[in-house]
Amino acid sequence: MSKTEATKRPPIQMLESEAERLTDLAISVQDRLPEVSALLIQEIGRAKMHGADRIPADVVTMHSTVRFTHSASGKDYSYKLVYPKDADIAAGRISILTPVGAGLIGLREGQSILWPDRDGNERSLAITSVSRET
Repeated sequence: MSKTEATKRPPIQMLESEAERLTDLAISVQDRLPEVSALLIQEIGRAKMHGADRIPADVVTMHSTVRFTHSASGKDYSYKLVYPKDADIAAGRISILTPVGAGLIGLREGQSILWPDRDGNERSLAITSVSRET
Protein backbone atom coordinates (compact mmCIF):
# COMPACT_ATOMS: atom_id res chain seq x y z
CA MET A 1 0.00 0.00 0.00
CA SER A 2 1.38 3.39 -0.93
CA LYS A 3 1.76 6.17 1.62
CA THR A 4 -1.10 8.04 -0.08
CA GLU A 5 -3.41 5.03 0.24
CA ALA A 6 -2.46 4.65 3.89
CA THR A 7 -3.51 8.23 4.61
CA LYS A 8 -6.85 7.67 2.88
CA ARG A 9 -7.62 4.52 4.83
CA PRO A 10 -7.58 4.72 8.61
CA PRO A 11 -6.85 1.66 10.73
CA ILE A 12 -9.79 -0.72 10.88
CA GLN A 13 -10.89 -3.59 13.08
CA MET A 14 -12.93 -6.70 12.34
CA LEU A 15 -14.49 -9.68 13.96
CA GLU A 16 -12.50 -12.84 13.23
CA SER A 17 -15.79 -14.68 12.82
CA GLU A 18 -16.87 -12.32 10.01
CA ALA A 19 -13.54 -12.08 8.18
CA GLU A 20 -13.62 -15.61 6.75
CA ARG A 21 -17.23 -15.34 5.59
CA LEU A 22 -16.56 -11.95 4.01
CA THR A 23 -13.42 -13.26 2.28
CA ASP A 24 -15.39 -16.19 0.83
CA LEU A 25 -18.13 -13.79 -0.28
CA ALA A 26 -15.62 -11.42 -1.94
CA ILE A 27 -13.93 -14.30 -3.77
CA SER A 28 -17.30 -15.63 -4.96
CA VAL A 29 -18.11 -12.34 -6.74
CA GLN A 30 -14.67 -11.60 -8.25
CA ASP A 31 -15.91 -12.18 -11.81
CA ARG A 32 -19.15 -10.21 -11.39
CA LEU A 33 -17.96 -7.38 -9.10
CA PRO A 34 -14.17 -7.25 -9.45
CA GLU A 35 -13.68 -3.75 -8.01
CA VAL A 36 -15.81 -4.30 -4.90
CA SER A 37 -14.32 -7.77 -4.41
CA ALA A 38 -10.78 -6.36 -4.50
CA LEU A 39 -11.65 -3.48 -2.14
CA LEU A 40 -13.25 -5.82 0.38
CA ILE A 41 -10.34 -8.28 0.28
CA GLN A 42 -7.89 -5.38 0.81
CA GLU A 43 -9.87 -4.15 3.81
CA ILE A 44 -10.00 -7.62 5.36
CA GLY A 45 -6.27 -8.03 4.81
CA ARG A 46 -5.35 -4.84 6.64
CA ALA A 47 -7.83 -5.16 9.52
CA LYS A 48 -6.85 -5.93 13.09
CA MET A 49 -8.87 -9.01 14.08
CA HIS A 50 -10.81 -9.41 17.33
CA GLY A 51 -13.04 -11.96 18.98
CA ALA A 52 -16.65 -10.91 19.54
CA ASP A 53 -15.93 -10.16 23.21
CA ARG A 54 -12.99 -7.87 22.41
CA ILE A 55 -14.15 -5.63 19.57
CA PRO A 56 -15.00 -2.06 20.60
CA ALA A 57 -18.72 -1.21 20.54
CA ASP A 58 -18.20 1.69 18.10
CA VAL A 59 -16.67 -0.45 15.32
CA VAL A 60 -18.78 -1.17 12.23
CA THR A 61 -19.46 -4.90 11.94
CA MET A 62 -22.03 -6.78 9.93
CA HIS A 63 -25.56 -5.88 11.06
CA SER A 64 -24.35 -2.58 12.56
CA THR A 65 -26.41 0.52 11.93
CA VAL A 66 -24.04 3.23 10.75
CA ARG A 67 -24.68 6.95 10.52
CA PHE A 68 -22.27 8.78 8.25
CA THR A 69 -21.88 11.99 6.31
CA HIS A 70 -21.10 11.82 2.61
CA SER A 71 -18.83 14.65 1.46
CA ALA A 72 -20.20 14.92 -2.07
CA SER A 73 -23.71 15.77 -0.94
CA GLY A 74 -23.13 16.88 2.65
CA LYS A 75 -26.04 14.63 3.57
CA ASP A 76 -26.25 12.36 6.56
CA TYR A 77 -27.16 8.73 5.97
CA SER A 78 -28.07 5.85 8.21
CA TYR A 79 -27.84 2.25 6.97
CA LYS A 80 -27.64 -1.19 8.43
CA LEU A 81 -24.71 -3.11 6.91
CA VAL A 82 -25.96 -6.50 5.70
CA TYR A 83 -25.15 -9.46 3.50
CA PRO A 84 -26.40 -9.17 -0.11
CA LYS A 85 -29.51 -11.34 0.36
CA ASP A 86 -30.79 -8.95 3.06
CA ALA A 87 -30.02 -5.70 1.21
CA ASP A 88 -32.85 -3.24 0.59
CA ILE A 89 -31.71 0.35 0.24
CA ALA A 90 -35.27 1.67 0.58
CA ALA A 91 -35.52 -0.11 3.94
CA GLY A 92 -32.15 1.27 5.06
CA ARG A 93 -30.12 -1.94 4.56
CA ILE A 94 -26.95 -1.64 2.46
CA SER A 95 -24.99 -4.61 1.12
CA ILE A 96 -21.39 -5.25 2.07
CA LEU A 97 -20.92 -5.85 -1.69
CA THR A 98 -21.36 -2.18 -2.58
CA PRO A 99 -18.47 0.28 -2.62
CA VAL A 100 -19.93 2.12 0.39
CA GLY A 101 -20.62 -1.11 2.29
CA ALA A 102 -17.09 -2.39 1.74
CA GLY A 103 -15.75 1.00 2.84
CA LEU A 104 -17.73 1.10 6.08
CA ILE A 105 -16.74 -2.28 7.52
CA GLY A 106 -14.24 -1.99 10.36
CA LEU A 107 -14.38 1.79 10.76
CA ARG A 108 -15.00 3.41 14.13
CA GLU A 109 -17.16 6.30 15.14
CA GLY A 110 -15.29 9.53 14.36
CA GLN A 111 -13.18 8.06 11.55
CA SER A 112 -13.30 9.21 7.93
CA ILE A 113 -12.23 7.45 4.79
CA LEU A 114 -11.70 8.47 1.19
CA TRP A 115 -13.48 5.81 -0.83
CA PRO A 116 -14.48 5.27 -4.47
CA ASP A 117 -18.16 5.52 -5.33
CA ARG A 118 -19.90 3.51 -8.07
CA ASP A 119 -18.56 5.94 -10.67
CA GLY A 120 -14.96 5.64 -9.46
CA ASN A 121 -14.88 9.13 -7.90
CA GLU A 122 -13.37 9.36 -4.43
CA ARG A 123 -15.68 10.61 -1.71
CA SER A 124 -15.13 11.14 1.97
CA LEU A 125 -17.33 9.20 4.36
CA ALA A 126 -17.27 10.34 7.99
CA ILE A 127 -18.74 7.97 10.58
CA THR A 128 -20.90 9.84 13.10
CA SER A 129 -22.32 6.88 15.05
CA VAL A 130 -22.40 3.09 15.18
CA SER A 131 -24.92 0.88 16.92
CA ARG A 132 -25.17 -2.89 16.97
CA GLU A 133 -27.92 -5.33 17.74
CA THR A 134 -27.49 -7.02 21.08
